[in-house]
Amino acid sequence: MHEIVTLQFGQQANYLGTHFWNTQESYFTYPPEEESPVNHDIHFRPGIAPDGSETFTPRALVYDLKGSFGSLRKVNALYEVEDEGSTGGRGVWSSPPIIRHAPPIPPSPYQVHLDAGLTPPPLTAASVRYWSDYARVYYHPKSLVQLSEFDVGDATHRAWEKWDVGADLFGTLDREEDLLDRDLRPFIEECDSLQGLQLLASVTDAWGGWTARWTERLRDEFGKLGIWVWGLEQGGDEPVSREKRLTRLANSARSLYEISEQASVYIPVANTPLKTPSYLSLDASSMWETSAVHALAFESVTLPSRLRAGDGQRGSLNELEETINNSGKRRIAKLEFSVADPDVLEDKVVTEAAQADKVGAVLTRQDEADFKDDRLNDFDADLSTKELPGVRQRGARRKKDHIFGRAESSRGAWSIAEGSEGRDMHDRFHSGPIVQRYSSSLLFPLLDSFPSIINVGDGQAKKVAVYTGLTTCASVAEQVRATEQLVRRLVSVEEREAISNGLAMIAEEYEEGWDSGTDSDDDD
Repeated sequence: MHEIVTLQFGQQANYLGTHFWNTQESYFTYPPEEESPVNHDIHFRPGIAPDGSETFTPRALVYDLKGSFGSLRKVNALYEVEDEGSTGGRGVWSSPPIIRHAPPIPPSPYQVHLDAGLTPPPLTAASVRYWSDYARVYYHPKSLVQLSEFDVGDATHRAWEKWDVGADLFGTLDREEDLLDRDLRPFIEECDSLQGLQLLASVTDAWGGWTARWTERLRDEFGKLGIWVWGLEQGGDEPVSREKRLTRLANSARSLYEISEQASVYIPVANTPLKTPSYLSLDASSMWETSAVHALAFESVTLPSRLRAGDGQRGSLNELEETINNSGKRRIAKLEFSVADPDVLEDKVVTEAAQADKVGAVLTRQDEADFKDDRLNDFDADLSTKELPGVRQRGARRKKDHIFGRAESSRGAWSIAEGSEGRDMHDRFHSGPIVQRYSSSLLFPLLDSFPSIINVGDGQAKKVAVYTGLTTCASVAEQVRATEQLVRRLVSVEEREAISNGLAMIAEEYEEGWDSGTDSDDDD
């Protein structure tokens, strides 16, 4: 069945994961409806509830700190009986524990209405307190793992800002119980033909260290299995001290270096796009809203990996990886996207070009006269490039970005610019970027749990067309080089050389073997 198991590490990851699972749940169809084009067995596991009824829950392992789960409990409407001894306790005690119950967190009005079978009230950034406030799926009790050593509501949470704290906690717990065997292996053993693992993780705090050690452990255990890591960068408009901001930058650099060395593909995901399209109205301080943008791009670009055979163009994680990392050494990819009103895309009249500019979905070739090998479509938003202190952002001044490989996924009737084709990965007789395109008529649903942040067409769309791409390109080296320069100032002396040299080697993989023409471009 080519299953994919998802691991979610931390609050940012679980906000994103909740949007992702809500979207997957929306694809379910029931007779007499037509069969869904999405193969649900890839991401969902069948099971039997204590009352004997059949269940279908995510193939997911969800970690978060104490106090981050909101009103979500291991015990739910599907699984009402659960051994409390397996709910995240640490170690074996010689005497019975003294239990002190914290005041229960009341469910959100959205959840209350869902449980009652009523239409839920509209959500707002102010009304969403936890990622569980807008969850529309049930999890198996084994999916939810609380790290009780740290509580978001007390002083222990401040220590969680340090990268080493997460790495050390993983080491301690793994020595005690073997986390992979205890938490992940039950999900792995249920799979007939595992396609890969996808990790969603915050990388600017201790979750970065936790994720790095998990990725290392997974690579040791599963060898060449595809391990995709989506590294979520913390940010937003909340006021933070200079010290905290520098700590986040240092944590991000360590995560980039250590995780990308073990992952099959590493995708840095900035809190907000480098340049926000006009059709996107985003509160950067709301994790519910920023994670929705991440989910739209993440869910769309990986859609080919879960389509049924014959329903659009199916592509496994391994096939996507081979396209963007054809050298085997360029593991860091850039995530980009565009959004449009599907009705505009389907309109074949002459006025489509003018309307597309309003929608924000103009797909144009870059300067073809200057570089014929890179005639690929542009995207509206870049989620992987971020502003860094001391980095010269070339932005619109950049004439070209040398592309090595790109995997594109389009939903809806997007027009691909004539002459924008790349070469096939098996074609060794032509130069130019390796490009693989996947398309599907399945649009992205704007659910009632999704914030009202996208305004295309008349603003009333319930579904939108999305065009996404994962690209390995020379601009990745620019970001890595800038990060390496920051590392020299931010990390301790004993770590500086290893991380700095490692990042420099990563950047070289995106610079060698071609003439960037950087100087001539900047002089124009």
